[in-house]
Amino acid sequence: MKKNTAVLLMHCPDQRGIIRAVTDFLYENNGNIIYLDQHTDYSCDQFFMRIEWEIDSFLISREKIGEYFETLLAKKFDMVWSLHFSDQKKRMAIFVTKLSHCLYDLLYRYHSKEWKLEIPLIISNHETLKPIADQFDIPFYHFPITKDTKEAQEAKQLALLKEHDIDLIVLARYMQIVTGNFISKFPNQIINIHHSFLPAFVGSKPYHAAHTRGVKIIGATSHYVTEDLDAGPIIEQGVCSVSHKEKVSDFIRKGKDIEKIVLSNAIAKDLEHKILVFDNRTVVFD
Repeated sequence: MKKNTAVLLMHCPDQRGIIRAVTDFLYENNGNIIYLDQHTDYSCDQFFMRIEWEIDSFLISREKIGEYFETLLAKKFDMVWSLHFSDQKKRMAIFVTKLSHCLYDLLYRYHSKEWKLEIPLIISNHETLKPIADQFDIPFYHFPITKDTKEAQEAKQLALLKEHDIDLIVLARYMQIVTGNFISKFPNQIINIHHSFLPAFVGSKPYHAAHTRGVKIIGATSHYVTEDLDAGPIIEQGVCSVSHKEKVSDFIRKGKDIEKIVLSNAIAKDLEHKILVFDNRTVVFD
């Protein structure tokens, strides 16, 4: 049985002694390191690191780890950091519209306990997928949205998300543009799946556009949502080959399969605390 662990994600200006200082801090407090990965981006002179250690015998209580780390190390190296614990489950809300393939995939993984998380609710601007939510016994909330009601409906959604302590939102082919006000409440906590290999073939019919151009690959992109539409930090991408022999329907069928895999991989990386966001880009650790 895996022991309880803590995960530290951090980045700072590149300089000597960072890895030694962090590992010494853990060693001196009886921390057993089980994972360490780091990356230096010389284009911006930034050092990135993910480190995970067992905390059952750690000398500093989990409530004080952040305080000690900030005082002893973070200030010295000018670090931006976050601390996470393996026994804390994220609470994820799923937003959908009418397409069901991503929703089915997410709920199957959740039901089979592939992921350590809770899904307290599903939100939609249509009632089409309510039977799926009922099938998995997850509360479904319908918020019909028009141009005139969007602001009021988003306010109701935000209140509901706060009530359920949601800390991760997944847009599983949710066909609505989320406003800047909404995004500001969940910075780098909203994951979207885009039905093309960004930044090409954006729009409502990317597979039709790709087919018209005679492309030989199609793909999908999962990213964190920002106010710049479909231009947030990319987490995961996937592609597959297509040919002139295939119809638009073949593109769509293959595209849906890619979307499911890319989205689930992105969520898994987030749940495992393996993503660092910096300057609208991501460092995704193995």
